[in-house]
This record gives sequence, structure tokens and C-alpha cells, in this order.
Amino acid sequence: MGRAAASTDVQERADGTAPEPAWDVARLFPPQGFWSEEEYLSLPTNHLVEFSDGRIEVLPMPNPPHQLIVRFLYDVLSAFARAHALGQVLFAPFPVRLWPGKYREPDLAFLRTEHRDRILSDCWEGADIVMEVVSESNCDHDLVTKRREYAQAGIPEYWMVDPGEEAVTVLLLEGDGYETHGTFGRGTKATSALLPGFAVSVDDVLDAPSAPA
Repeated sequence: MGRAAASTDVQERADGTAPEPAWDVARLFPPQGFWSEEEYLSLPTNHLVEFSDGRIEVLPMPNPPHQLIVRFLYDVLSAFARAHALGQVLFAPFPVRLWPGKYREPDLAFLRTEHRDRILSDCWEGADIVMEVVSESNCDHDLVTKRREYAQAGIPEYWMVDPGEEAVTVLLLEGDGYETHGTFGRGTKATSALLPGFAVSVDDVLDAPSAPA
């Protein structure tokens, strides 16, 4: 997703003393570092909120170009999955549990039909493919942090769509980390290693924000 993390409900003091709420309604919620998974999953909000080691991370809402790229990728991936009865595709906001205490909200996630037991009522337990559209404001979140976390969670394939670099990088899990399956630029098609036959024009991905409705 790559969006810069906004201020969360409360901020820790530098001296380690009890945190102060950023606004009065925050007093209704636990202080940072003390959230449980149950409290995170029951949080009533339409914002993008991730969970990491007892802390919530509130993400700013994506801009229209970002969402148009996500919509395009969702359309092509879900059409391919339906045509071949491969599994389900979902888009943010929805939580994916990477491991106890760690939830992320990928822009897109795919889960194979044979893994449908990992579809819970309030989240998915991991995924088979995740896709993130990188933003310039906080590119390290997708390029570094989530790359490390998705690999640690054992997600087999990770797509990073970088409009600034005009490239789509597809990573394949090898051992404990990702290796590059391919970095695809304009004039080429990005391909999946996990889903043979799935390919998408990089030009169509990058030009989705300006494509006719």
C-alpha cells in the first residue's frame, strides 16, 4: 500500500511514561502498545488500520490514481481466478493476519480454493499472493517493511506496483526471503510464477488512472 502512516490515536512519550490521547475519543481505546487482536478486529472504522505488536497504525486514505490501479488489478486477477476456479481475491480495507500480533491490509490479496479454511469471519490467515501499489510518500513501507513481513509470513508471491518507477516487480518466496521473479517495465507483461498463464500489461496497469471509464 505504501501510504505514510498517519498519527495514531495515542502517542508514546519520549520518557516512556503513560501516553496521552491525541483527542478525547481516544480515551475510549487502549493506549498504544496495549491493544489486543480482539480489540483491533472489533474497531469500528472505515479507515485503513493495521496492527503491529499491540499498536494500531492508521493509514491515510488512498488517492484516486492509486485506487484506479488497484481496481484494474482486481478486475484482471479476479476474472482470471474465476475463469479457472482458482480461489478468491479481495481488496483493502480488510485485515490479513500474518502471525499473532501482526495484521496488514494489502491492496489486493489472493487465496487459493484449497486454502479456504484460512478464511475467517473477521480476517484471512495469510494469503497466497499479495499486491501493493507503492506511493512516493512512504515507499519503504512496501519496498522494505512489508517485503520482510510478507516473506516472514510465508506468502509465496508478492507484487509491488511502483508508478513512480513505472515498473511492476514480482517476488517469489525462496526459503526465508524473496527472490525477484521479474521486474517488468512499460511495453512488457508482468507474469505470475504461482499462477501459470496469468499476465498483465504493465502499460495497462500504469495507465489505469487515465483510462476511459
